[in-house]
Amino acid sequence: MFDLYSSLTRGGETSVPPTRDSGSCRMDFQGSIPTYIYDIDYGMSAPCQKINVKQIAAQLLPPLYSLVFIFGFVGNMMVFLILISCKKLKSMTDIYLFNLAISDLLFLLTLPFWAHYAANEWIFGNIMCKVFTGIYHIGYFGGIFFIILLTIDRYLAIVHAVFALKVRTVNSGVITSVVTWVVAVFASLPEIIFTRSQKEGFHYTCSPHFPRTQYHFWKNFQTLKMVILSLILPLLVMVICYSGILHTLFRCRNEKKRHRAVRLIFAIMIVYFLFWTPYNIVLLLTTFQEVFGLNNCSSSNRLDQAMQATETLGMTHCCLNPVIYAFVGEKFRNYLSVFFRKHIVKRFCKRCSIFQQDNPDRVNSVYTRSTGEQEVSTGL
Repeated sequence: MFDLYSSLTRGGETSVPPTRDSGSCRMDFQGSIPTYIYDIDYGMSAPCQKINVKQIAAQLLPPLYSLVFIFGFVGNMMVFLILISCKKLKSMTDIYLFNLAISDLLFLLTLPFWAHYAANEWIFGNIMCKVFTGIYHIGYFGGIFFIILLTIDRYLAIVHAVFALKVRTVNSGVITSVVTWVVAVFASLPEIIFTRSQKEGFHYTCSPHFPRTQYHFWKNFQTLKMVILSLILPLLVMVICYSGILHTLFRCRNEKKRHRAVRLIFAIMIVYFLFWTPYNIVLLLTTFQEVFGLNNCSSSNRLDQAMQATETLGMTHCCLNPVIYAFVGEKFRNYLSVFFRKHIVKRFCKRCSIFQQDNPDRVNSVYTRSTGEQEVSTGL
């Protein structure tokens, strides 16, 4: 999962071989027989037991992951289909929304496997361990980067409208999307390289295994990379762009449109950071336990529980992306209504004449208003 350092979510903490000088208080949970790892730095005379944490994870995480998968998959597939069948990817905004939906779908497709792993051992082999880890992280980083691109796109459309006419083209959207996917792959390479499936005790795990001599370096690097890319960078971009957007919108004479755009912008910012800030904070605390004075078994247990909760909370954000970036927009709701009548109702309810009264001219008039593109840019 995101937390490749957690000893719970995917069955094993990022670890070096289980020796007494490993510098961690943890227990690798696979099946009913735990592998205790002593930590002489903590000065403990007994192993750090986390049986209750594992039991809670095995009971709660599979159904939670399943719910996230179902709702997220349905929502993002609707965005995907509408962008393809109705909007035809005719603008840079459509291109970014399309790629954001793909990112979320990649991310979501791995959740059933992690749900099974949370309750059992890893049974899918080493190759699939690397494949699903790579897909998961590529989808995760891709989602972050396309959220950033959507923010920049909206900033250009509102604050630099004249310049935006030259750069906000479909070709520019395709090129920047390809570059973004390449960057997402490179950002995921450490997880793909170091993650592997191996037998630990009586059961198989799928977790990162850093080189022993460079264990602390890679563990700290992975955490700092995650925090910078998923929290600091988006926060910096959103603060800069939305400050300019709000300054421009407050000079807008259309009070209704201004307030609607302001509400949407604040909703995007608040929801994203509300869902992901707790996870990044817990990740920092978990990685740098000694710095924060949390290098004891009880604190380690609490951090593991907090990691479960915050990581699951963060994952639910991908279910909200379709709502935030698509369904709250008036135009997208119209597309959804047309798509529903055209492909769902007419197919399963042929006698429902009320749904077949589809006036294309009226529909097109809604979509081709002179203010339509600006609404997409500001409110999606």
